[in-house]
Amino acid sequence: MNCTIKRYLKIVPGTIADYKPLSRFHYRDSRTGAVAAVYKIIDTHPMREQIEPVVGIIIYSMPACSVQLRNIATKGLFTKLGSANANMQLINQNIRTIARVVIEPRYRALGLSYELVQKTMPLLNMPYIEALAVMGKVNPFFEKAGMMKFEAPQSLRSVKLRQALSTIGIEDTDLVDIEKTHNKLQSLNRKAKSFIEKHITDFLAAYGKKGRLMRDGLARTEFFISRLSERPVYYLWRNTACDLKI
Repeated sequence: MNCTIKRYLKIVPGTIADYKPLSRFHYRDSRTGAVAAVYKIIDTHPMREQIEPVVGIIIYSMPACSVQLRNIATKGLFTKLGSANANMQLINQNIRTIARVVIEPRYRALGLSYELVQKTMPLLNMPYIEALAVMGKVNPFFEKAGMMKFEAPQSLRSVKLRQALSTIGIEDTDLVDIEKTHNKLQSLNRKAKSFIEKHITDFLAAYGKKGRLMRDGLARTEFFISRLSERPVYYLWRNTACDLKI
């Protein structure tokens, strides 16, 4: 069945307007920055194309001025020209950033995310393609598409909370299921509950008044789990068919 569906799927150029119907399926807001290129997956099946004409999209944006993990991944290649303006010009000439990859839920589990990345990166004719994501560990399709992965170090407060959660029997793999994790927290005995509450409170203190005033509940559990998973993962693809543009 999956092979039959994929037979009708086609990657073609798109526009930012194609993203709007799919934006609700992405974990970030709809703002994408300065758009450099858009490609979409369309379903050409005579019946399905009437229902869902665009089933996937990738948006490439202009790169940010300064990304610490980029400097690590490229060994400072884009910081060596002396002035900030010259460095930024070099970055703009040689890098594009993957800002969004979204697949319509009914078309997931077909491997479309990595295919969309893998097949469109060469079309930009740029020496480097990068992506900065917080969901890299959950769905590492960037790596599957051929990008190299570089991780930022965990913050000390994240390490402490993860260790505390592990102490009471909640491991990183459990955090994918927010409701299950919350139910585990609620079922703890008084001593364990007091122990983990202190660590959660200390962790949330970094988010100011909003964090300090959050009451114990599913919303709070979802909030701190999402922040625990915020550690950026940087991906870089080197297009060996394209020389550096200076």
